Amino acid sequence: MPEIDLSDTVGLGLIISLDSGVVYSNQTGGTSCLHPELQGVYISMRNDYTEEHKKFLSPEVELSDFFEGVKHRGAGATNGLDLDDVVFIESVLEKYNLDGSIEIARNRLHESHEAWVNVSITGDSDVFSGFGPYPRNAILTWANSD
Repeated sequence: MPEIDLSDTVGLGLIISLDSGVVYSNQTGGTSCLHPELQGVYISMRNDYTEEHKKFLSPEVELSDFFEGVKHRGAGATNGLDLDDVVFIESVLEKYNLDGSIEIARNRLHESHEAWVNVSITGDSDVFSGFGPYPRNAILTWANSD
């Protein structure tokens, strides 16, 4: 099956689980440098760049800062996410208006870690549509902090 490595991508993305015939992988988990995979389709989410200020605007910036910060220190949260992590990630999703159709899969926190968060797609959004029936499993991913 063809595989696309997302390690060189910039910004937040969503891999929607789907029998697409294409597998997506990303380097995740901080300094653990994991390489999980999921078959599906990849969608870039809320990434922008301001030419005037030469600034990258993306939820990735806040997510990366959080996982590189005092709590996780770049170690990647490879033992799973906790409720404090969930609250922070949900606040970022809300800030970027992604909370209406993407929910963190709390029953899969032990399988989630930095840059590879199990989520549930609950319906169409202004970024994607037509992937029902919902809910559908997906992965929220971004650049690894290592």
